[in-house]
Amino acid sequence: MKQEIQPAKGRLGILLVGLGGAVSSTAVVGTLAVRKGLAKPIGSITQLATIRLGKRNENRFPKIKDVVPLADLNDLVFGGWDIFEDDVYAAAQHAEVLVQKDLDGVKEELQAIKPMKAAFDQNWVKRLHGTHVKQAATRWEMAEQIRQDIRDFKAANNCDRVVVIWAASTEIYIPLCDEHQSLAAFEKAMKENNTEKIAPSMCYAYAAIAEGAPYIMGAPNLCVDMPAMWEFAAQKNVPICGKDFKTGQTMLKTVLAPMLKTRMLGLDGWFSTNILGNRDGEVLDDPDSFKTKEVSKLSVIDTILQPELYPELYGSIYHKVRINYYPPRKDNKEGWDNIDLVGWMGYPMQLKVDFLCRDSILAAPLVLDLVLFADLAQRANMSGIQSWLSFYFKSPMHDFDHIPEHDLFIQYTKLKNTLRKMIGEETIDYLD
Repeated sequence: MKQEIQPAKGRLGILLVGLGGAVSSTAVVGTLAVRKGLAKPIGSITQLATIRLGKRNENRFPKIKDVVPLADLNDLVFGGWDIFEDDVYAAAQHAEVLVQKDLDGVKEELQAIKPMKAAFDQNWVKRLHGTHVKQAATRWEMAEQIRQDIRDFKAANNCDRVVVIWAASTEIYIPLCDEHQSLAAFEKAMKENNTEKIAPSMCYAYAAIAEGAPYIMGAPNLCVDMPAMWEFAAQKNVPICGKDFKTGQTMLKTVLAPMLKTRMLGLDGWFSTNILGNRDGEVLDDPDSFKTKEVSKLSVIDTILQPELYPELYGSIYHKVRINYYPPRKDNKEGWDNIDLVGWMGYPMQLKVDFLCRDSILAAPLVLDLVLFADLAQRANMSGIQSWLSFYFKSPMHDFDHIPEHDLFIQYTKLKNTLRKMIGEETIDYLD
């Protein structure tokens, strides 16, 4: 059945946490350049992908953006928060992802985008030293300041709607605690200023949901992935999704692991290492922040291969992940994988992958797609965890009653089938 979707009228505010970071600045520059006709939105499903409608012989393959009521790029207004006060033009220069001519094509627009002071606690990101930060007596007050920022931004920029997306650094690892189990317990911890259990990212999530804005978690932080936030999102009828943008090495794992499983090939071990020189690499050089990322990256293979069902093939896999900070590479990440697989009669084979990618170039189109899809979900009255957006995340959010789907192609089918249902088309099972 076709869903009642409110039209995408008016301006849509995109508020990025970590506005001056490499991912955010690259996403903003690229989107502004695309809408001026200076660049192509390569990597963006919302802008380039087609969607099959009806039977195969009907030959209907329109672009998604032509049949799904997404916000127009010309209606987007960018803002956000950062721990440094540079405008987006200066921040993008510092990030050294894009060449000067690409920045200069939208220079005036970038210089006009200045970050609001960030909610920051160095205990949660030990390698960063913020200078453009909020002062708040409690986590509750911190969230209230963010709520005011959202209201002020909407008013100043005449926005009808807002989406908030975390594209900032990975916080230190924290397991699910009692304070995260219910909204009442969470709010109590905020008001009591329990800084060991309430992270700054959680203040952004709480503030966004409180203001009726969809919230997207692009890092592996616990943040919105907890019963308290699920309860709050349901109460406020707001979409949430996450976590941890799926870009390089893990994207390959969600392609290669299904290949092994569908062919019933065995696996002895999978060793993954990365070298990365941007701010993200520096943050992940801290063991506590790396632990958060490691949990996210390690979850993929077991979920796809289901060792409990195939113990003879996947019951004793040795899986190791490493991330090494290497400043000369800057944003140009290299992900290297050694995969020891097993074939017919137990004979060993190896697969080696060396992915020389550009971290923010891969992440930027994900940011654009996610904010447009989250806004769509809000207008379609789809609240809570948006599992149909799992395609974009290393560690897809799910409640305790569901198992996450990691297979990239199943995720993509689910995404497109959700869009088909939203516009009143039949879902596709590929039996025709």
